[in-house]
Amino acid sequence: MSAVIPPTSAPPLGSRKQEGSPAAAANAAAASFAALTARLDYLEAGDIELVRRAYRFADEAHLGQMRNSGEPYITHPIAVAVQCTEWKLDAQALMAALLHDAIEDCGVTKIDLIERFGAPVAELVDGLTKLEKLQFHTREENQAESFRKMLLAMARDVRVILIKLADRTHNMRTMADMPRAKWARISAETLEIYAPIAHRLGLNQTYRELQDLSFRYLRPWRYAVLSKAVTRARNRRRDLIQKVQREVEAAFAEIGMKVRIAGREKTLFSIYRKMDEKHLSFAQVTDIYGFRVIVPTVTDCYTAMGVLHQMYKPVPGKFKDYIAIAKLNGYQSLHTTLVGPSGVNVEFQMRTEAMHVVAESGVAAHWLYKASDPNSPTASRLGAKWLQSLLDIQDETRDAAEFWDHVKVDLFPDAVYVFTPKSQIMALPRGATVVDFAYAIHSNVGDHTAAAKINGEQVPLRTELKNGDVVEIITAPISTPNPAWLGFVRTGRARSKIRHHLKTLELTESQGLGEKLLAQALRAEGMEKLPEDDMVYQAVWEKLLRFTGNRNRAELLMDIGLGKRIATIVAKRLMTLLAERGERPDALLMTRERYTAHETVSQGAVTLDGTENASVKYALCCRPVPGDSIVGYLGRGEGLVVHLADCAVAKRLQHKDAERFIRVEWADEPVRSFETGIIVTVTNGKGVLARVASALATAEADITHVDMGEEAAQDATDLRFVIAVRDYAHLDAVLRTLKRTASVLKASRIQPSA
Repeated sequence: MSAVIPPTSAPPLGSRKQEGSPAAAANAAAASFAALTARLDYLEAGDIELVRRAYRFADEAHLGQMRNSGEPYITHPIAVAVQCTEWKLDAQALMAALLHDAIEDCGVTKIDLIERFGAPVAELVDGLTKLEKLQFHTREENQAESFRKMLLAMARDVRVILIKLADRTHNMRTMADMPRAKWARISAETLEIYAPIAHRLGLNQTYRELQDLSFRYLRPWRYAVLSKAVTRARNRRRDLIQKVQREVEAAFAEIGMKVRIAGREKTLFSIYRKMDEKHLSFAQVTDIYGFRVIVPTVTDCYTAMGVLHQMYKPVPGKFKDYIAIAKLNGYQSLHTTLVGPSGVNVEFQMRTEAMHVVAESGVAAHWLYKASDPNSPTASRLGAKWLQSLLDIQDETRDAAEFWDHVKVDLFPDAVYVFTPKSQIMALPRGATVVDFAYAIHSNVGDHTAAAKINGEQVPLRTELKNGDVVEIITAPISTPNPAWLGFVRTGRARSKIRHHLKTLELTESQGLGEKLLAQALRAEGMEKLPEDDMVYQAVWEKLLRFTGNRNRAELLMDIGLGKRIATIVAKRLMTLLAERGERPDALLMTRERYTAHETVSQGAVTLDGTENASVKYALCCRPVPGDSIVGYLGRGEGLVVHLADCAVAKRLQHKDAERFIRVEWADEPVRSFETGIIVTVTNGKGVLARVASALATAEADITHVDMGEEAAQDATDLRFVIAVRDYAHLDAVLRTLKRTASVLKASRIQPSA
């Protein structure tokens, strides 16, 4: 980074800025660095100089740009940085605060910022720019919650959220200068998105201010009426509050306990919300005023509560111990509501100085304590405690740079938040893929997923989603779930839906295969076709089901298709039942079916064209392809398994289980490719695998698996491939192409082992 920033030409005007009048330009003096310098006493001299350089750059970048108020635009970044100094944020955060609109409005690139100010500052500004582009469109509560979570998840560095909150706070403070048409949208967004984030991070003052400012512009009339009512009540009860404070201070002085007592007033918005939710009048809201009793130690908190309970009567059910069980955002205090003078309820909150800093400044408490006493044990303890359930921060953190290395994790580490094309937010587990997203929308969308786009670009279905992705699913009526999806989906919903579909598909196909096998076995017994499932043959089917033990016809056919029952045995029994009805076999049909087939086969042939899916499996031991001589084995519970006729595994099964073999044959034109194994012996050298892969591609064979073995490479090495080919002739052409390839010594099909 160079020490001097050269002058630049005025950047193009941003869409949100406008030229101001000469009178307004006179306000430029107020936009000097002096307004910020006075608050940087907690930084080292070198850090202050870095912030000064960022100010100069921002000042030049925004030159000529004006806010709606007519003030120079640079007053806004300075105000944001000043708010960040309230939380004692480090130099990098203050630099990002000054530069936070530079990328969006001034034509400055992220590369420019990296070169001038380093990658950490550029990353902060880039994160702020991405958050700025998000728009909150719907008022639904669950959508607002998802949006809040997504903002937190997208900002991998918590400083991005802090600067964003400072930015929003200043915008709300100057809302009166904005067009009135924008008030409702921006106020609703602040109330539903940013105020809850401030609360979650424990930024109590910011939370209260954002709520009241939003209420002021969202419900101007109600705000004005309530504000007057609170002012009148404050005047009426001033004497009462002062009396309580004097009595409490005297009680603590009497026992010699050092305390600091501060008044607390309920915000206008919280009063309004309580009146609205509980249908109360203003007079019925009793806890508008309260006190904070700040004491030296945790033990003193409980002692102070005892003192107060002796002075005033506690209201039953209004005691809460947030010291023993802290709130999610790190907040700790004892709360108790007491009946004060004149029967007025007064709330007291007892806390230590450290708890008070966390209560008011939340995540910023780390810097506040480091600034006041960097070596205090409280500083390192707070660094480990705040947001302890959301962030992984270690006790040994000592300096800001190391601290932020620990903080750069998601506030919601177990979820990603993505958009549908219609800007609906979907929350999914970390590591979720496009297929998980499809099933989260609807099971029909998941079942028919064919392709997907993320942020407009086509991606594989196994692509993991990232926060803020816009995901579009492309469906097709013919698409069905792929068993391979089970290897990468993360959500239980997607997994169960895929399994259910595959199981249903398998059972449906097995039923179809079983019907086909039973019909063929029945033809061998001399009957042309299966009896219909109707009233005429109802008694026959009932008797057959009692014989097989199945509940219905569909289950019987499924069992035959899965190999749990032998079609020939069922066919013989069915033929006996039909004979009892007086039906006689066709002798000519019986002769033709039984004796034209292979001698070990007692059923007709099943034709295979590749559309069988789950009901037919092709044996991995021999991997048959169209054109091979094949046999079919009805395995118990696994449907029809197709082997090469000379496969050693098939021959062993045939010797042991001959009645389970049926005749199978290839269709004239199979509709898909089939996998088979080849072994290629090559001379070892650079690029040999690439040459072999290129030869396979030239021969139009798809590689589905490569195995190079685990042994150290020798002069001659065997490469084993599983490739997809159309038929035996295609496989033969592939092997010929490989044999002509340089470095290939030998290429052959893998033969099934004995």
